[in-house]
Amino acid sequence: MILRLFVAVILSLGLFACGDKKDDSAENQKVSTTTKKVTAKVNKAPVNGDAFIESSLGDATGLIYNITSDSASHDAALKIYNGLVEYDKDLNIVGDLAKSWDISENGLEIIFHLNENVRWHDGQPFTAADVEFTYKFMIDDKTPTSYDADFRLVKSFEVIDEYTVKVTYGEPFAPALMSWSMAILPKHLLEGKDVTKSPLLRKPVGTGPYKFQEWKAGESITLVANDDYFKGRPYIDRRVMRVIPDTATSFLEHLNGAVDIAGLTTLQWTRQTDNNPKYNDQYDKYKYLSFGYTYVGYNQLKKPFNDKRVRQALTYATPKEDMVKGILFGLGIPATGPYKPGTIWYNDKVKKYNYDIEKAKELFAEAGWTDSDGDGILDKKGKKFQFELMTNQGNTVRTKICETLQQSWAKVGVKVNIRVLEWATFINEYVNKQKFDAVVLGWNITNDPDLYDVWFSKNCGGSKLNFICYKNEELDKLLIAGRKEFDPEKRKVFYHKAQEIIAEDQPYTFLYVPYALVSVSKRFEDVYTAPAGLTHNQDKWWVKKENQKYKFEQ
Repeated sequence: MILRLFVAVILSLGLFACGDKKDDSAENQKVSTTTKKVTAKVNKAPVNGDAFIESSLGDATGLIYNITSDSASHDAALKIYNGLVEYDKDLNIVGDLAKSWDISENGLEIIFHLNENVRWHDGQPFTAADVEFTYKFMIDDKTPTSYDADFRLVKSFEVIDEYTVKVTYGEPFAPALMSWSMAILPKHLLEGKDVTKSPLLRKPVGTGPYKFQEWKAGESITLVANDDYFKGRPYIDRRVMRVIPDTATSFLEHLNGAVDIAGLTTLQWTRQTDNNPKYNDQYDKYKYLSFGYTYVGYNQLKKPFNDKRVRQALTYATPKEDMVKGILFGLGIPATGPYKPGTIWYNDKVKKYNYDIEKAKELFAEAGWTDSDGDGILDKKGKKFQFELMTNQGNTVRTKICETLQQSWAKVGVKVNIRVLEWATFINEYVNKQKFDAVVLGWNITNDPDLYDVWFSKNCGGSKLNFICYKNEELDKLLIAGRKEFDPEKRKVFYHKAQEIIAEDQPYTFLYVPYALVSVSKRFEDVYTAPAGLTHNQDKWWVKKENQKYKFEQ
């Protein structure tokens, strides 16, 4: 299961989904009827040309997919690399670098048959040796990755021939097949090298639809179409990710035609686009429930956040409904856990924390926090209850969340100082080093329900995704059991119970699941929503010759 911290509204476009495809498909059809576009534009003669310009609030931290976890890095790298498998638009697992595979009856062996006509961007052939190298890279203790756990479950890896590999597991592992969606890396460029010093961090070489061209630090990343792509050249000549560190500026650039796609804020969606002729002439809007959630994460290594009564009290003092109504203009759903509402994995019977100031005060008192000196701030053994709440810069929604929490938590005697940091600094220097009290962040998650990477106890420290260092032995057992069960109904039992534990312990205050509010330039053809989101077929988007804005020398 690959998860990504998402930094900007645009990053909730939904490359990955959480839940079963039947529910998602129905939802997308229903929501699309309220927008201006419900079906793809159809034209029988796509042509090459033009550029696609997008924006990100933060710069990438590196362009080797396997050792990064931020969405700015992944969004760029996803177009550069391929895995062995991928999801199609309906969330079925289909071949990518693997053209087919055979799974043994007991589910312990997978034989991948690889495509034979694939070349790396430097012209070298892709072979089974690259897959073997990537496997060894992922389980190497020297590799600074958050995604090693799935690959450490492999009992043996065998290269059968130049285009066939066999993977054997020691015990059943339900997400096994999809775990091989991980980017395959070039052995000839990385073998025997220190990946943290590799030039591929800044100038990657993959097999994907786009080749790396240029990275201007803090400004932009430019990719160019791969003419030799084994699935066929993408129609758009170039993709450019511009770093624009605030949503207001990004929206202005979008209105002015300098950015082709934008994740709109709720204010932009409801008030700044509907009756704007300049906007309506240029763009189409799409709305669907996002594949992610926003939360407050508490550092379990620091007092008082190691006390679940404190965490529960803070959640009771969090006005989720008011946030959805006031900050999101109703364009979201209050969250209770790590799954998308309406899907097979979502448990709607977990403990709820409706806004209750008095209940919060009771729990603080149980934990020994009272206002002994009458100054309005809780204290315990001479220590005031005050802490720092951090988030990333440029995201006005998250800033408003912090301000709302600051005001609401003050009502129960908790003093909060807000700190907003540039994305890369925030992640690398604070989150990954556990140098924080509490953070406001969000997760984008994949279709498989596996929660291991974010919630398993041992995935704490360094760049691991359980960066709050939450530990619960019962939950650990459920997560391991859930990974071994293939039957969805039986598997659901484990994850429903896991949600009950998380809801009781409140290591996060789950805030909401937002609607993805996406605006795309009308000049792009074949744009439509599906269970896998809006950008599932982006390599097939194209622009008619008469509508192309950018020309490049061939």
